[in-house]
Amino acid sequence: MLHFFINTGVKDDAYYWNELAKCVKVYCELKKICPSLDTLNIGGGFPIKTSMQFDYDYEYMTEEIIAQIKNICTQYDTPDPNIFSEFGSYTVGESGAVIYSILGQKQQNDRERWYMIDGSFITNLPDTWGLKQRFVMLAINNWDHEYNRVILGGLTCDSQDYYNSEAHSNAIFLPQYSNDETLYIGFFHTGAYQESLGGYGGIQHCLQPAPKHIIIDRDEKGEYYTRLFSKEQSFRSMLKILGY
Repeated sequence: MLHFFINTGVKDDAYYWNELAKCVKVYCELKKICPSLDTLNIGGGFPIKTSMQFDYDYEYMTEEIIAQIKNICTQYDTPDPNIFSEFGSYTVGESGAVIYSILGQKQQNDRERWYMIDGSFITNLPDTWGLKQRFVMLAINNWDHEYNRVILGGLTCDSQDYYNSEAHSNAIFLPQYSNDETLYIGFFHTGAYQESLGGYGGIQHCLQPAPKHIIIDRDEKGEYYTRLFSKEQSFRSMLKILGY
């Protein structure tokens, strides 16, 4: 097996097609030296939806990748390889979501209105902090309320624990905050790396407790049901880990 990986992901641009072509040509040359080579492993991955404006032609890209591999192998008189893929985010990204409640709001200056979440982006969604990764973000309730342009802030003392229009695809507008009703927001398609990077349980950044984990599934009749996978981490649990 020859493994081809490109960290920009599978994109319909000149750079990706050029790198793929170089890899297939290497495969054809190696095949002459090592006849048992019969498999090409394509890494780099299909993108997943990071905003409601996302648009990607998966069928076209799949057919074009196969066609280009076949064409180059034909030019070099090389048998077509078996093709494997390692599309990790595309495979599991949509399996996860993180739900926050808004604890309160504060006015930083004349222009900046902050909504404070009951968690931490650095802890729960580390890619928003480390890579400026965008996720599909929507209000869960109060869709019929007036909307405000806001910046989202985490609970830690870290100045980078926030999520705003620079990290998001557009300015963030959420329903107006009210003390009378809890506002919930959701970050979707977070199932790829966030849990493995942030860790499960243990001790997190600024002693933020691990959130409650709920599994949503469907039964044989197509009805949705939920079950508790893990309770929210308690302060007693964290103190025990720290040896108190």
